[in-house]
Amino acid sequence: MENFSDDVYTEPSNIDVNTLANLGPLRRMAGIWEGQRGLDVKPKADGPRKQAYVERVELQPIDPVTNGPQLLYGLRYFTHITKPGLVKTYHEQVGYWLWEPATRCVIHTLTIPRGMTAMASGQAHPEANAFELVATQGLDDWGINSTPFLLFSFKTTEFRIKVTFNNDGTWSYEEDTVLAIHSQAEPFHHTDRNLLSKVAEPTPNPLAR
Repeated sequence: MENFSDDVYTEPSNIDVNTLANLGPLRRMAGIWEGQRGLDVKPKADGPRKQAYVERVELQPIDPVTNGPQLLYGLRYFTHITKPGLVKTYHEQVGYWLWEPATRCVIHTLTIPRGMTAMASGQAHPEANAFELVATQGLDDWGINSTPFLLFSFKTTEFRIKVTFNNDGTWSYEEDTVLAIHSQAEPFHHTDRNLLSKVAEPTPNPLAR
């Protein structure tokens, strides 16, 4: 258990409403991005299968958030993925990227319409060029929750994402979703990676307009 103050109600008095100026390492992710060369390695009955994908992700700043004395700045995101040349959705995901300046904690929440949610975290310097976050199934914090069917068939035991910022303004990610698959003795590493280029600037959060 972390050391928290007994005063869990009093909010900070020095809140800056300009979220884009207070996102720490997440500042370089704000905006609308596209990636044309994603690679997904997924489980199939006959073994791992590679799938190329095209991605669009929108990351927009939200107003500052407080939990009593805790202060968070963040980006709301929506990710939409298709197979090259197709219209049908291959994957979509929603959630938040959050930054807590006081602790230098980065938080990533994700929800997918297969019936799974996760919350990953890690530490980062405000000017970091890369950081890595982890969520683990079975924990009260930074955990993973799934439907009964997924727990039976494709139980996610760990989720890990590494973000890297590049000098040309692009950024990339590498994800490793560790699965305990029904009737398989060894864990399966379901991996995804892509390189994202900015196509539009972010919209300022409401209080900062």
